[in-house]
Amino acid sequence: MISANPAPGIMNTWKTVADINWATWTPTERAVLLFVVQDGRILLIRKKLGLGAGKINGPGGRIEPGETPEAAAIRETQEELCITPHAIRHCGELSFQFQDGFSIHAHVFKTEGFSGAPQETREAIPHWFALDAIPYHEMWADDAHWLPLMLADRFFQGYFLFDGDAMADHRISSASPGRP
Repeated sequence: MISANPAPGIMNTWKTVADINWATWTPTERAVLLFVVQDGRILLIRKKLGLGAGKINGPGGRIEPGETPEAAAIRETQEELCITPHAIRHCGELSFQFQDGFSIHAHVFKTEGFSGAPQETREAIPHWFALDAIPYHEMWADDAHWLPLMLADRFFQGYFLFDGDAMADHRISSASPGRP
């Protein structure tokens, strides 16, 4: 088991998530994702910039210094979609390790309510999808493993190993609906 992360840009040879000592792991970035679910639909974005550009995802991004994950989720959604989410709920956490040394820890939030109208911005194009027609084939590979848990109101914790855009391995745990 490897006990520390290499510097970003240094290739590693982890084969599985079990090769990483998650107890001492420190992410390069801390981030958030927020999903609006309403009337049997989910509001997703096509990212125009940054990590995952071109993919479908939920609005989100980096947590700024001194900012709580909740505040970051609201701010990022306002910036990317011009809407303000209400009564957000923390649904899970995701830890991503990339073979090049980059790593992210993300808090995932969900809401049913917001004010404003989703608009395209320089960062994102909004799209509503029926819950039974989520385009997993256009998303990061990990999404198909934890997004159904979020939609079922099951708190989850996921660990993922990526080599570029390809998911090499993952482990997910979840709790009963309502709480961890």
